[in-house]
Amino acid sequence: MCSHYEAPPPASVVETFGTKLYEQGKLDLWPGYAGPFIRRVELHDEKPTSASEVVLGSFGLIPFWSKDTKIARRTYNARSETVAEKPSFRNAWSRGQHCIIPAAAIYEPDWRTGRAIATRITRADDEIMGIAGLWDEWREPGTGATMHSFTMLTVNADNHSFMRNYHKPHDEKRMVVILPAGLYGDWLKAAPGESAEFMRSYPADRLKVSM
Repeated sequence: MCSHYEAPPPASVVETFGTKLYEQGKLDLWPGYAGPFIRRVELHDEKPTSASEVVLGSFGLIPFWSKDTKIARRTYNARSETVAEKPSFRNAWSRGQHCIIPAAAIYEPDWRTGRAIATRITRADDEIMGIAGLWDEWREPGTGATMHSFTMLTVNADNHSFMRNYHKPHDEKRMVVILPAGLYGDWLKAAPGESAEFMRSYPADRLKVSM
């Protein structure tokens, strides 16, 4: 599970995903902080086409029915095995509200010494991680102000030779779904019934511990 990650500089996101430039505050992000996510947008000019756009939203999905934003502290990750059933996520999953969360690095606790050591993990090639996620839209009661939010999808990593080294020894090991760059477009436009096909672990040899 990932509760702490590092967003890339906006210019890097623009270069990788071809989106417009945006303003990003903090790059060191925790649940409830505002971070960028990429989603598909339909264009209706002379003929319908689609493109990608970057949106700033809360790290931690806020479902439309929530009374406030505090739920984001518990909804920053969604288990792929139960995402279709959990009240917080099932609407976004059933509607195929796919997004990609760009990350320069994720942080996970290494307990192998007997105490938690926050460890910075990146792609082995130092390119941006494109993490598969879901997004939603929430309206503040009373004002009607709109807020976007997102969650990172996760899979089991008990047998993953790299990610099994993180989190407490007797806890289930989990990892975020890191998409190969070649699947970015496919994930964003995938129909709800195709979502589960993308829930795979990223190869261990393509990850590294980075300072």
